[in-house]
Amino acid sequence: MMGLLFAKLWSLFCNQEHKVIIVGLDNAGKTTILYQFLMNEVVHTSPTIGSNVEEIVVKNTHFLMWDIGGQESLRSSWNTYYSNTEFIILVVDSIDRERLAITKEELYRMLAHEDLRKAAVLIFANKQDMKGCMTAAEISKYLTLSSIKDHPWHIQSCCALTGEGLCQGLEWMTSRIGVR
Repeated sequence: MMGLLFAKLWSLFCNQEHKVIIVGLDNAGKTTILYQFLMNEVVHTSPTIGSNVEEIVVKNTHFLMWDIGGQESLRSSWNTYYSNTEFIILVVDSIDRERLAITKEELYRMLAHEDLRKAAVLIFANKQDMKGCMTAAEISKYLTLSSIKDHPWHIQSCCALTGEGLCQGLEWMTSRIGVR
């Protein structure tokens, strides 16, 4: 019991890094979100081949965020990033109705992976500034998020270009730390 308490306190005071993977289909806004977190500004991005990694510190909580390329040819290598991942950020392009089925497939493939069994999932419904986009509720329904029982999850509407909604997503993540 004492050891457990000590471990909890230790993890609160040690700036341990929490590994996050940012995944989603190509052009969903993953890299834009990463650099919005980092600098609060929009950087001009080109398609990510491989990954970008940055440390993001939120209220003394250190996140090591891996933004992984989402093109079809790269998705099969996502699992090389899974070990020790505490959070999955799934970025969804809220206008891309055609490919939501692929996003759903990728989501459930990740959730079934042994290395991600302890990971919490934050879904960003991105591009909420666009006319005719799906709402977070519609995306949640389509992805049947309510059926996910063995992973904590949260869906957050956002606009990566303005940064709107991103802080709320990060706040949910920080609130999850130490809960497990």
